[in-house]
Amino acid sequence: MGLHGAKDIEFRFAGYVEGLTSVIGHADRAGPLRDYCTGLIMPCERKSVEPMAAITAPERTAAQHQSLLHFVGQGGWSDTEVLGKVREMVLPGIERYGPIEAWIIDDTSFPKQGRHSVGVAHQYCGQLGKQANCQTAVSLSLANHDASLPVAYRLYLTKAWAEDDVRRRKAGVPEEITFKTKPEIALEQIRWACEVGLPGNMALLDAGYGHDSKLREGITELGKRYVAGIQPQTLVWTPGTRPGRAAPKRGRRDAANAISVKEVAFGLRANTWRTIRWREGTNEWLSSRFAHVRVSVASSHERGEKPAKEWLLIEWPEGDDEPTKYWLSTLPKNISFRDLVDAAKLRWRIERDYQELKQEVGLGHFEGRGWRGFHHHATLCIAAYGFLISETETIPPSGPRSAALLPPLAVPHGYRPRGASLAA
Repeated sequence: MGLHGAKDIEFRFAGYVEGLTSVIGHADRAGPLRDYCTGLIMPCERKSVEPMAAITAPERTAAQHQSLLHFVGQGGWSDTEVLGKVREMVLPGIERYGPIEAWIIDDTSFPKQGRHSVGVAHQYCGQLGKQANCQTAVSLSLANHDASLPVAYRLYLTKAWAEDDVRRRKAGVPEEITFKTKPEIALEQIRWACEVGLPGNMALLDAGYGHDSKLREGITELGKRYVAGIQPQTLVWTPGTRPGRAAPKRGRRDAANAISVKEVAFGLRANTWRTIRWREGTNEWLSSRFAHVRVSVASSHERGEKPAKEWLLIEWPEGDDEPTKYWLSTLPKNISFRDLVDAAKLRWRIERDYQELKQEVGLGHFEGRGWRGFHHHATLCIAAYGFLISETETIPPSGPRSAALLPPLAVPHGYRPRGASLAA
């Protein structure tokens, strides 16, 4: 990148941070805001407070460390207002490539060694793929095929954490925060998005959320459609099968004649399956074998309502012994098979973007222990990532939104931040 290009980026970055400053409150927060965001998009090994202080103020690192620590950990500015400003500045650029197509619910985990950081508990950690000590946050992102942007983000507290007054007080958990399951937090975020009028009409959920019938029903009640991953044991009624009242020959007593979606998959005729490709990968188009059929979900019958029909989409790759993924969808009856698959697979967008949020701007690098600091750091990471999204026109198509957009700053000779890996 030439000097002129770097200067242009610095100028746009300054304007972007100035926009954030308009909602940050006191004027004395402008400097720490600028420096924190600068540290997040600079190329350095860790994006925690100490190394960012060394990068942004190498001649007064100790004072800068205290300034940034207070700003992120104690600052009384609003996450909601900052994220709202990020949306205002970034969404128009995303929508230049097409309207917002989906609201993607997801969670992300951060492995932790100790037990004192807010929300740390032994629970499933997606980053490690197993039960481990970690923090988990639930998020809602707006997405189209070009980009996604998180617009809501909240730390999940286990029931034990939420009811532990001592730990809550030490971590500064607000009184209004009570225990909610992750699907309940997700529905709360979707309800908020409806209330503020965010664009988009389709929610995408993986099986960790899509299995929750109350979440799916809540999305429908809010007037939105969904494509929701589900578990193989989910019970449905297939075409031509009516809910029974007598003791069932198969299925649960409260869902007579219902069968699992896995049984549905094994019972489909060979000509039901089609190989469909949905997007271009790094080297070739991604494709797999799918089937779709209209079904009624057994859970809706439990409430005494006439079960509505929706799509069951099944992925069964050629050569595999059984299907790998299942989705339920309330997308229109007349949607094309290819468009249904494309909608289900749009979740890849959030998986890629969360990887970049962690790798490029240090979403998981916060080392504080409090509720406010955890959320402030995430908000500023999302803000920094929003700037990277807005710079996509300067990056080759399909290239990563690298944080190395600004020229490197000097750091003290021999400086090594805590948490950095040892030299080989």
